[in-house]
Amino acid sequence: MDDANVPSLLSMPYLGYCKKEDTLYQHTRSFILSHHNPYYYQGTCASGIGSPHTPKNYIRHIALSMQGLTGTKEEAKKMINLILETSNNEGLCHEGFNKDEPSEYTRSWFAWANSLFAELVYQTYFVK
Repeated sequence: MDDANVPSLLSMPYLGYCKKEDTLYQHTRSFILSHHNPYYYQGTCASGIGSPHTPKNYIRHIALSMQGLTGTKEEAKKMINLILETSNNEGLCHEGFNKDEPSEYTRSWFAWANSLFAELVYQTYFVK
């Protein structure tokens, strides 16, 4: 099981514990971003990691940002678009949102998620 918060298994390269390309990390990443992780949800609008801290089937924007920060440049861009699509046109990240209906969410804004999203955008578009 991997939780959406940081620290997490997904965030290991972000925190400096390993390189993104590390074989063991890549296997771990594949596992936690799959149905093998009980907190990984796949829905009609999004797929991603949730948490025991939010309702079942709710994906956390924190985890989507971390997925982008620890993935390829293409995956980072995909996560940016997914976060924008699932923020209910409010311009802010939520704590968690329903995998099938993003207009159902917890916390209308969540500073931690917004901060990680800003870092994801910065790292993706402004850092070489």
